[in-house]
Amino acid sequence: MQHDNPIMQLRGVVKGFPNGTLALRGVDLDIEQGKVHGLLGANGAGKSTLIKILSGAYWATLGDIIWRGNPVKWDSPKAANDMGVATVHQHIPLVPTLSVIENIFLGNRGLWRLSAGIRREYEELCQRIGYRLDPDALVGNLSIGERQMVSIMTAVGTGADLIVMDEPTASLAAEERELVYTTVRRLSKGENKAILFVSHFLDEVMALTDQVTVLRDGTAVLRANTADLDEDRIAEAIVGKQIVALERQAQERTPTAGTARLQLQNLASKGRFGPISLEVGRGEVLGVAGLLGSGRSEFLHAIYGSDRDATGTVLLDGLAVARNTGAAVKAGMGMVPEDRMAQGLVPEFEIWRNTTLPALGGVSVLNAMPIEERERERGWEAIRTLSIKASSPDILVKDLSGGNAQKVTIAKWLYSGVKLFLLDEPTAGIDIGAKTDILRLVRKLASEGQSVIIVSSEFEELLAVSDRIIVLRDGQCVAVRSAHETSEHELLLLAGGQAASVEAAVH
Repeated sequence: MQHDNPIMQLRGVVKGFPNGTLALRGVDLDIEQGKVHGLLGANGAGKSTLIKILSGAYWATLGDIIWRGNPVKWDSPKAANDMGVATVHQHIPLVPTLSVIENIFLGNRGLWRLSAGIRREYEELCQRIGYRLDPDALVGNLSIGERQMVSIMTAVGTGADLIVMDEPTASLAAEERELVYTTVRRLSKGENKAILFVSHFLDEVMALTDQVTVLRDGTAVLRANTADLDEDRIAEAIVGKQIVALERQAQERTPTAGTARLQLQNLASKGRFGPISLEVGRGEVLGVAGLLGSGRSEFLHAIYGSDRDATGTVLLDGLAVARNTGAAVKAGMGMVPEDRMAQGLVPEFEIWRNTTLPALGGVSVLNAMPIEERERERGWEAIRTLSIKASSPDILVKDLSGGNAQKVTIAKWLYSGVKLFLLDEPTAGIDIGAKTDILRLVRKLASEGQSVIIVSSEFEELLAVSDRIIVLRDGQCVAVRSAHETSEHELLLLAGGQAASVEAAVH
């Protein structure tokens, strides 16, 4: 791939961490002015680490960063920003209690009185980008798409020549995405800015970028002009040789035919997903594949009753479940949320207290008076059953590793008579040993007759544990596949591919 005018170059960049993790293993990257450069890779490929090095949040262990032809080593995001590199982060770091104009000029102006000059500067910025928001609107009252645009305007307002955009469209609706695309094209082609565009969506990468780099396991495995690529080749580079970490047992399980545990009838949540109708059998594991912003977590929360605005009918064992979490738990549902510390556990409680929270009746006298000895016994049982690495159930959950804390989140539902487990990214951010334990537990639960719906960004994991997989994109169910008749490659194309190719694949 020819590089006519690289404004930023990485040469042999390595990043290691004290715990021995090698996140980047000698990455080369050229980013040109006036071009949009797509950066892709699966979770854990090294994208976030590379972005942090470019933005000054991390320093490289080895290798060279060359900016405008000169080696640089900035030691903070401010240093990178002062040199002309701005980053639009995936989780938008704005101040909700400040106005649009205050947020945009906060970084380089501070909270000084908004002069007429700054307001003129804001209007000029709006004209350049081709988009305008009320400058005095509170950021906390804006939609996600509007907040993303404020973040982009903030980056452009710094005068940066390289703008790094980390998954800028992941949480946006289709029309909001189009607005970001228009802005990116205007900045790159109209203002000669260099854009590094990080995305999981293959169709937007094909439509928007001039060049593409794919990372896998900390290495750049593909660097090419976008015009020379197609989605299949990009997907193949992202996935690489399929490594099945959790082999299926030789004899495939077959969920009990004709016995629906869960029935969904036109389940929908406005602006989030749907309508979706499906059945999940007893002893079945249903995988939910989708990229960030596809509606996958919202789908689980609607089933569980934590989305009060959802419409449609949820039946468990043939009985309608009212739309609240108390009714869902009483009916036999257990939810393991994505943010385990904020939503799934009480970090200041011990393992035993967390484990017995949803099922105090089983360790109480007359369903009213918990007996601590029984609770501790339950905690020991959870430690043994799930191989939780803890010396006793008295260990505080906040002191456990991510993988062991996640096991406690699951353990608390094992003693509650749960018939349907809803697992949202149960293996996110945990080590391979804990992942394997949790995925084996999912299969064990199914073999004992419980049903499981599991959301995961790791499609390889879904293939290893699921019987069927549904694919969500932009809130719509675009495909249903038997796990034995699909591949990580196909799921990636369905979740992130062009609408036309998705439609063809579904029909």
